[in-house]
Amino acid sequence: MNVVKTVEIQTTGMKRRKKRNLWLKIIGGIVGVLVLFMGVVFVVNAISNGVEKKKIEPYGQYVHVDGKKMNVYIQGDGEQTIVLLPGQGTPSPVLDFKLLIDELSPDYRVVAIEPFGYGLSDETEKERTTENIIREYHEAVQQLGIDRYILMGHSITGLYGVSYVNTYPDEVIAFVGIDSSVPNQPGMDVQLPLGLMQFLQDSGWMRLIKAVSGDPYASLDFEEHTKEQMNLISNQVATNPTMLDELRHLGSNFKNGEHLSYPRDLPVLLFVQSNNEQNQQWIPLHEEQAKQSAQGKMIPMEGAHYLHHTKFKEIAQEFKEYMKEIK
Repeated sequence: MNVVKTVEIQTTGMKRRKKRNLWLKIIGGIVGVLVLFMGVVFVVNAISNGVEKKKIEPYGQYVHVDGKKMNVYIQGDGEQTIVLLPGQGTPSPVLDFKLLIDELSPDYRVVAIEPFGYGLSDETEKERTTENIIREYHEAVQQLGIDRYILMGHSITGLYGVSYVNTYPDEVIAFVGIDSSVPNQPGMDVQLPLGLMQFLQDSGWMRLIKAVSGDPYASLDFEEHTKEQMNLISNQVATNPTMLDELRHLGSNFKNGEHLSYPRDLPVLLFVQSNNEQNQQWIPLHEEQAKQSAQGKMIPMEGAHYLHHTKFKEIAQEFKEYMKEIK
């Protein structure tokens, strides 16, 4: 009887070991496949980056700021100049604004600036504080010999712009925001997963995610060639160290600017997304901001955050009418 029990125990133990070994092999196989897949994604991304970089076509011209190259694009020869600034993380500001630039340039000289880390501009190791960013913008404007201009911008320009116009009040004729940030808007102290974002970009997973998510520009009015160039540039600059440092300073930049307001005598025109479901205070915040100016005006528009992608004609027309009113 003892012999039988011993044999049963040994048999049971062998079965357990076989099952354990089988599971280990399965898990090992899965891990191996994942490692191989990640390796393939990494290699494909590295090769693609090299190939795509050569396909990017230059546009605009360079000005030298802090010993580095900053890309600017100028279109139109109107008497008044618009200095156009991008939202945070926009890969290619010039191409992103192209539809709006085409609408504005028959009447204005439009100067679109690509800050460091964006588009075709160099990266920089200088901290992405509001002070550094607006100083770099201003130096670019000075390099172009522009001394009076309308400041227009998207998203984060609402934060940088209010600091800019208070720092250089004798130069800015008016401020125009395109769904622009408000310095005291809530929720800007959130901690962003910057390490994860860097990993996704460096490993190639960001490229894969974009590939399966579809073309974000597909339904827009950009020319096919422009869409292709924007995607190429996005793959090159997304989450580069300069952009990540700007995100790292996002909370402190908002904190330092939360009490800033526009000068009373500065004309302010704000185009605002009317269907912002994430922030129910979005319209009231901009209404209060428009009241800071004696000639402030807010125009709600239904659309996505990048209003200038779909409402470029309306924005240009409303802007031109506003500029006639304040004259």
